[in-house]
Amino acid sequence: MSELCKWLHEHLEQLPLVKFPFKLQQLPENGIYFFYEKGEIWGHGDDKPRIVRIGTHKDGNFRNRIKEHYLLDESKMNFDFAQPTPHERSIFRKHIGRALLNQYNDDYLKIWEIDFTTKKARDKFGHLRDIKKEKEIESEITRILRENFSFRFIRISSQTERMGTKGLESSLIGTIARCWLCKPSNNWLGNYSPKTQIRKSGLWLVQHLSADVINEKGKETVRDAIKRTKLFYHPSNPEN
Repeated sequence: MSELCKWLHEHLEQLPLVKFPFKLQQLPENGIYFFYEKGEIWGHGDDKPRIVRIGTHKDGNFRNRIKEHYLLDESKMNFDFAQPTPHERSIFRKHIGRALLNQYNDDYLKIWEIDFTTKKARDKFGHLRDIKKEKEIESEITRILRENFSFRFIRISSQTERMGTKGLESSLIGTIARCWLCKPSNNWLGNYSPKTQIRKSGLWLVQHLSADVINEKGKETVRDAIKRTKLFYHPSNPEN
């Protein structure tokens, strides 16, 4: 299992590491992303960064997912009781917020867990919200993401090939999650997550952690995707 994890990490190193600030138009419309986090090191020798999250999206939505994670549209911070917060558009942000609140034994974690994207929930529980506090938490999440996280990606157009239990995403997550060498540091924020899956796996994920590891067909798909992605970043590409 650990050899496959090492294989994936090393192959992805052929690709550029994207850090904030970046241009959305330089990202693909479809693909799989791999997040890294400051202070988190893989377990295969040397001080190389380890993957801490793998994700994908529905067709044509890659740029929007990254935009939501990093909150590139800061007008989204102008929410009120009648509107959803940025973390309700990004489960990644929600996970980080959970860990921050749990770190300080903050009772507001109970409110953070409520899904306010529905009018029913807003009508029933909206009076419990502290908008000022939520904005402070969201701002801290944005700071953490922009300062501590970076990512690589591979271009894969087919949603079926990317998503679901049979998609490449699940086997990539399974490959990283099953590695017994790649473990979180003692200072990792995810250690405070109320989600057992996150604490045990060392990944900002709760799904596909027990998926099968990548097979030879999947490895070939990754190799081909890396080749396409490197061409996408070729200097002759007018988007770069």
